[in-house]
Amino acid sequence: MRAPEKPRQLPLDLGHSTGYSRDDLVVSQANRQAVALIDRWPDWPATVVVLAGPAGSGKSHLASIWREATGAVVLDPARIETDAAALEAGRPALIDDADRGGLDEQGLFHLINAARAAGAHVLLTARRFPAAWGVTLPDLISRLKAAATVEIHEPDDLLLAGVITKLFADRQIEVDANVVQFLVRRIERSLATAIRIVDRLDRAALEQKTRITRNLAADTIDAIDRGQAEFDI
Repeated sequence: MRAPEKPRQLPLDLGHSTGYSRDDLVVSQANRQAVALIDRWPDWPATVVVLAGPAGSGKSHLASIWREATGAVVLDPARIETDAAALEAGRPALIDDADRGGLDEQGLFHLINAARAAGAHVLLTARRFPAAWGVTLPDLISRLKAAATVEIHEPDDLLLAGVITKLFADRQIEVDANVVQFLVRRIERSLATAIRIVDRLDRAALEQKTRITRNLAADTIDAIDRGQAEFDI
């Protein structure tokens, strides 16, 4: 006769949201230069600033901090001309994922010219440097060459550990340092992955009514690697 399965507690979705404020930002050598540039606004070296870095490096977090501080308008990179039509003179503009494809080159060129004339700023985020965006409009190429480009590197151990620790603390979960270090060694070097794995571990701990331990972390990552998870890391 089979032993009855241990009942599992279904985790409630308590609406944990990712913090994108300045207080939520963890700073390390990987992003220190970019953070310093965001913090020194409006004392910027150029009208246009590009934050370039790999997926999950924190570009959107920094852009969100800047938008909140400046009241910048977010423009769709594929429809800059249309979205900027109602943009009041002197208001900063933010374009996220500028190199995702379909960039409105004419619109960006006009936006940069308008920003220069009004003494405003344009912040763009991208995975690659502007020279690799495939821009064909000569005048825009010239404007982008004059932009201040800051590279955000792949999260280092310090940044990844700090983010993971803070994500658990935001959920009021105490996790031993050895668990955090284990996660740093095992997961993809991406802040987005850190957010997802913390959520998955929180749910697993609730289901199993246990603390988040190194063994639970290992089992959870193994399950994800075997394709049994709801997402890919």
